[in-house]
Amino acid sequence: MPLAASLASLPDWLVRELRSDHAGETGAVMIYRGILAVCRDPGVRDFAARHRATEQGHLDLLEELLPPHQRSKLLPIWRVAGFLTGALPSLFGPRAVHVTIDAVETFVDHHYQQQLDRLDAERIHPEIRALLAQCQEEEVHHRDEARDLHGGASGWLLRAWGWVVGTGSAAAVVAAKRI
Repeated sequence: MPLAASLASLPDWLVRELRSDHAGETGAVMIYRGILAVCRDPGVRDFAARHRATEQGHLDLLEELLPPHQRSKLLPIWRVAGFLTGALPSLFGPRAVHVTIDAVETFVDHHYQQQLDRLDAERIHPEIRALLAQCQEEEVHHRDEARDLHGGASGWLLRAWGWVVGTGSAAAVVAAKRI
């Protein structure tokens, strides 16, 4: 069954999860736009441009799957928050950018895994499960590349920033599921 045809049969919990995924991918695209708007380091710009393209692909897939009326009403906030989440660390250099991406993608990996686990447990919507698993795999690649590039968040300020980013991501998911 095509993805669009299966939408009518989505359980409410899955619609909420997809709404949060769509909001998250919207924010992710904006994170990379924020990096590209501020950062002048060629390596970071290449990193951001490549990953922005992947995130845009995820967003496009979710927009095909989730009709506009089921998307988060807070998308303008997610766009601004995403842009700032990319732009602010860009002011402090490559390491801060990579710590930011590591923190975001660590959260995203766990978030997608929870959805995959529930879909597996309920044995429903294998086509959506496959789409989410592909997104998760690419997000993990982003995390691992960022982690390799920053070499570990040393210093309390970078660790604190990573915590803020991860906690903010979790709060955004809670809000996006509801609104």
